[in-house]
Amino acid sequence: MPDRGGSPSGPRMRVGRPSRRARTLLMTLGVLAVLAMAFVMFAGFWTDWLWYRSVKYSSVFTTTLWTKIGLFAVFGLLMGITVGLNIWLAYRLRPPLSAMSLEQQSLDRYRMGLAPFKKWVLLAVTALVALIAGASASGQWRTWLMWVNGVKFGQKDPQFGLDVAFYAFDLPWYRFLLAFGFSAAVLSLIAAALTHYLYGGLRITSPGARATAAATGHLSVLLGVFVSLKAVAYWLDRYGLAVKSSDFKATGNWTGLRYVDANAYLPAKTILFCIAAICAVLFFATLWRRTWQLPVIGFGLMVLSAILIGGLYPAIVQKFQVQPNEQAKEAEYIQKNIDATRKAYAIDSTKPENYSGKSTVKAKDQLRSDADTAAAYRILDPNIVSPTFQQLEQKRKYYQFPTTLDVDRYDGKDTVVGLRELNIKGIPKRNWINDHFTYTHGYGAIMAAGTQTDANGSPVFTEAGLPTTGSLGTYQQRIYYGEKTDQYSIVGGPQKELDYEENGEKTTSYKEKSGVSLSSTFNRAAYAVAFSEPQILYSGAIGEGSRILYNRTPKERVEAVAPWLTIDGDAYPAVVDGRIQWIIDAYTSRTTLGDTTADSLTVGNQQRAVVAQQNQVNYIRNSVKATVDAYDGTVTLYEWDTQDPVLKTWMKAFPDTVKPKSEIKADLMGHLRYPQDMFKVQRELLTRYHVTDPAQFYSGSDAWQVPDDPTNKDGNAVPPYYLSMKMPGDAAQRFSLTTTFTPNGRPNLGGFMAVDADATSKEYGRLRLLRVTEDVPGPAQVQSKLNGLPSVAQFVRDMKGADSDIQYGNLLTVPLDGGFLYVEPVYAQGRNALYPLLKKVAVSYVDADQPDGDTTKDTTVFEDNLTKALNAVFGVEAPSTPPTPPGTTPPPGTTPPPASNDAALQQAISDAQKAYDAGEAALQKGDWTAYGKAQEDLQKALQRAADAGAKLKTSPSGG
Repeated sequence: MPDRGGSPSGPRMRVGRPSRRARTLLMTLGVLAVLAMAFVMFAGFWTDWLWYRSVKYSSVFTTTLWTKIGLFAVFGLLMGITVGLNIWLAYRLRPPLSAMSLEQQSLDRYRMGLAPFKKWVLLAVTALVALIAGASASGQWRTWLMWVNGVKFGQKDPQFGLDVAFYAFDLPWYRFLLAFGFSAAVLSLIAAALTHYLYGGLRITSPGARATAAATGHLSVLLGVFVSLKAVAYWLDRYGLAVKSSDFKATGNWTGLRYVDANAYLPAKTILFCIAAICAVLFFATLWRRTWQLPVIGFGLMVLSAILIGGLYPAIVQKFQVQPNEQAKEAEYIQKNIDATRKAYAIDSTKPENYSGKSTVKAKDQLRSDADTAAAYRILDPNIVSPTFQQLEQKRKYYQFPTTLDVDRYDGKDTVVGLRELNIKGIPKRNWINDHFTYTHGYGAIMAAGTQTDANGSPVFTEAGLPTTGSLGTYQQRIYYGEKTDQYSIVGGPQKELDYEENGEKTTSYKEKSGVSLSSTFNRAAYAVAFSEPQILYSGAIGEGSRILYNRTPKERVEAVAPWLTIDGDAYPAVVDGRIQWIIDAYTSRTTLGDTTADSLTVGNQQRAVVAQQNQVNYIRNSVKATVDAYDGTVTLYEWDTQDPVLKTWMKAFPDTVKPKSEIKADLMGHLRYPQDMFKVQRELLTRYHVTDPAQFYSGSDAWQVPDDPTNKDGNAVPPYYLSMKMPGDAAQRFSLTTTFTPNGRPNLGGFMAVDADATSKEYGRLRLLRVTEDVPGPAQVQSKLNGLPSVAQFVRDMKGADSDIQYGNLLTVPLDGGFLYVEPVYAQGRNALYPLLKKVAVSYVDADQPDGDTTKDTTVFEDNLTKALNAVFGVEAPSTPPTPPGTTPPPGTTPPPASNDAALQQAISDAQKAYDAGEAALQKGDWTAYGKAQEDLQKALQRAADAGAKLKTSPSGG
């Protein structure tokens, strides 16, 4: 028992300190934990550096990195010093003795508790605000680079006479500096006030003065700084009026000055600047007067002025001067807005051409003849036939085609193109080795003629098979980089890759220097951490020569090497100089554009994500054309708009990253086209800005809208279509991008626009806009009339009876001899079939009636093929049937060319006929596997016939 003194009567257990060995172990574990966390953070940085170095854009990484570090250090240090200095100064200005009051007695406990740690608290607060400010400033690296490298536009704004570069490059940086200054002033004011209060410089309930003279002077200076910054803000707001966005009920979104801005807000901002400057002087004068009376009066005057002059006065001007005569008052500013907007969007040279919609040719045979040359009618819809490509050319489950195919030009003809990319979900046995080592790439570009199908409605492939054969000849068919390739692969090491399966399994090993080497253990460890995949570190499948490929979609590769560009939603492939190249359009723009670039194809389709999804664009140029090699991933940026000052600015910031336009080779130039997203932005603007008269613009009497897609029931806008066609006055077809307009709230056709989309054309980028002056049916009306035809109703009943679905293809609109020709392919897909087939073609020719008439006459037909439909719509047969090129299936309704006596050609034709007959028989039985095999045999036979025909033509006895 313990004695009375509490001393133990027996042995007492002591809790001793840990042994030296335990302390060493704990310290070692702590150091290892810190090193592990440091390595995790470092791994991301290191792998990024390795990737940028592998694509030869390390300068982008280093420039961006050092800019961020510089901004972080400078502004973090400024903020930390500013706040820390004011805390230290407030502490130094504390009164020597605290007032005897309950308030000060309560604060004494905090002062005593803080005393041993005040230096550490000061450092902690300073470091915290420095880190936050530095992180915020580093995010402004684009603003800094644009300001320091800004190039003049050579164009002045009409209000202030400043070069547009001031608004594009200077003003955003000045606004950032102003925001930083406000933050520093407010944080310093709060920190200083708290310190003064803690140490007795400010008192709330204590007797006597509420603030010492030192505290009064210190806080007055900080308030003077804040008010001075407010004066600067008022001055900059004057220039901000020139680019501000507002809602103008007469026209919708509005950028720039209006009457109330120029005549009320602008003078108000100038007056408020003067008042704020005087108020700031009053605050600084408190250093000598030691009284708050004048500064408080001045501050109150500034607040009252902001309410009366900055808010109430402009509202009165708008209510009593502008609204009673708004059109006249706003006319000058509407004109300035029209001129500036049309120039900013590169639509300033686009002027509507009146187009009556009345046919200038009455002879039916002439109309029929002209219809054959007016356009290359693309009846193969790239938005529908992807399942057909998938069924006929997928070959293996681990391949796939994009949901929406692309339209390009080969041999001068519109061609539908899709790449056979890797589908990781279709791998027969999923495991880490198969996913990342064995199945690494897709194989081949599949192409089909855009203007024809075979007798059954299937595409006529010009490049098909595995490996593909056809019109392209020999090219590198392996696709390691593509739109569907979003997982990493490890190639080039001891593990062989599956190349393709055709008459046995073929393997390959990647030989290019693309990707990052994993020969180094350090690199493997870094990627194991960065990808959260420990097997990368110790797997035996990785060895000498192994390389990791990632960031494999064209869009993310271009975005990574050019983070200052906005990327078009549609990257498209082209076979150029024996390689598959992804072509990506890129833009320099100031902001982004809501849903202007959304339509019935982009909504819900992540592959075709639109340019933007936030606010309003106020400047856009298709300044860069980029390519990504599908085999080795090489990213190349080409300067396209050589006059764009924004691009020139970025080229100064990132020198040697963009190649000059002159280095674009002719083969690549032949596949460059006008970008869809740019066209969508421009067509949206031209719904209003095709009008250049201020009064008419204000009234909105000639405003248009982009019509809803009549073939799609989701209510989204009709997409623009690539099509080779002739505009009025053209002698030959041009590869174009087209769209239609309807008047606001009406279904009839209001306008038609096409842009020369062929980069090899001297007229590339020329926007042609037709204003339809007579009453002509629009797309929805044409579709409605088509749906009401008895032949269509019968076809729908027949297809439903056969358990098939109907799909309407792209409704193409073509100007023809004063009227408009609408062409629409119609597809049917059996519920047991895996892909749609072209079954019908609908054609309408709409022609406004005579001037004294009030009706519209039009003819709509629904036939088995395009030739029959054109014959029917004009009531005459085609004047002649153009010969079919060797190796292609004659269009339905045409007569095939006579057979040659050449034995090889005769045998190929015989085999083709047998394959066709086998396909028809399989189709009737619903045996889609046999049908697919027959189509393959047919294509091979046609290719042999083409080869034989070519040999016969070039032989001494041939042709």
